Amino acid sequence: MMMVGKTVLALVFSLILLITYSRFMGSVDLRSHFFPLLQSQLKDNIPCYTQSPLRVYMYDLPRRFNVGMMNRRSPDETPVTARTLPPWPANSGLKQQHSVEYWMMASLLYEGDSENETREAVRVLDPDSADVFFVPFFSSLSFNTHGHNMTDPATEFDRQLQVDILKFFRQSTYWQRSSGRDHVIPMHHPNAFRFLREQVNASILIVADFGRYPKIMSNLRKDVVAPYLHIVDSFVDDDPPGPYESRTTLLFFRGRTVRKDEGKIRAKLAKIFVGYEDVHYEQSLVTGESIKASSQGMRSSKFCLHPAGDTPSSCRLFDAIVSHCVPVIVSNKIELPYEDEIDYSEFSIFFSVKEALVPGYMVTQLRQIPKERWLKMWRLIKKISHHYEYQYPPKKDDAVNMLWRQVRRKLPVAKLAVHRSRRLKVPDWWGQRR
Repeated sequence: MMMVGKTVLALVFSLILLITYSRFMGSVDLRSHFFPLLQSQLKDNIPCYTQSPLRVYMYDLPRRFNVGMMNRRSPDETPVTARTLPPWPANSGLKQQHSVEYWMMASLLYEGDSENETREAVRVLDPDSADVFFVPFFSSLSFNTHGHNMTDPATEFDRQLQVDILKFFRQSTYWQRSSGRDHVIPMHHPNAFRFLREQVNASILIVADFGRYPKIMSNLRKDVVAPYLHIVDSFVDDDPPGPYESRTTLLFFRGRTVRKDEGKIRAKLAKIFVGYEDVHYEQSLVTGESIKASSQGMRSSKFCLHPAGDTPSSCRLFDAIVSHCVPVIVSNKIELPYEDEIDYSEFSIFFSVKEALVPGYMVTQLRQIPKERWLKMWRLIKKISHHYEYQYPPKKDDAVNMLWRQVRRKLPVAKLAVHRSRRLKVPDWWGQRR
């Protein structure tokens, strides 16, 4: 009996010590100490924590800054709503590849369930409760609509819109509070906001390609790389009995071969690929028939070539992905969307410009890729291709939701810059270092 009493007393004493320790050092889950099996069973039934959507305040801009450019005959200047949002025009041609601004705005106008876990961002009407501020200025569409060169008289409309939006910013308490660092501005076309872009360079910019922006203006720490909207239709029923054998062309390219800057490689590749029966390399302009031919060619090819154009990136990469054709990327400077989440090396082949210009080198390397490796890349492309779909209403993990997730990850950098700027007494010495 004395032995049993001492055991009970020891257990009580240990329990008192544990409770006392937990009060001074923090909470202690007694179940994990005395009932480890029960604890493990409970953990299996605990739902995973889901991060709440990003809270976005969207400015109510007159329609001339956004959807008014889609129908310039309409005099309506009232801000667009979910009920008055026009669909993106089906006959917009190449303009649609830089329509990211439209889909981001549409996702915020969507009046679906705000508690829906599939949404990465929701619109809030109280600016004081917002995490970020979205500027629905269609700067890419403005470039495409109001003249493509500096001598076109219509170009003045593009310039005036930029002047007016900057005037609006200067009158905004929330812009002034952060110098625009917590503001999201789409500039997807390389020439978007071309006149006054330096005055908004502190903002979180949504761009297609860093190659056309100065380093002091855009960088991966604060900006987001957005995919082009693909031009070809998505391959929705790609499930043949022999996918490797059914794609009879080794390497496919169809597009403009006369380009500037790094894109000069296209003309050189045209000479290198002469004589290969399983390589299709063709000069082509964008027309309805050309798009259909490109779609068919990509769907019947194992690899699709993506050489740099006027900029390191282009729509062709995303056409290849939605066609489930393994991309072959030739560029020394390309930056890719969602690269903190997606490893492109798992489903793409990369060549430097120097490697690509060695006669026979690329074709030899592609022919040596085993069937098993190609099938693994093909299956992965099918699995991730929905990340490159822009659509309304938005869907889980589609392109626009992926972009809002990327914006959320840029916020710590934006907040750091805001907090530092509020206490600095001199110009930012860190940014001026050489």
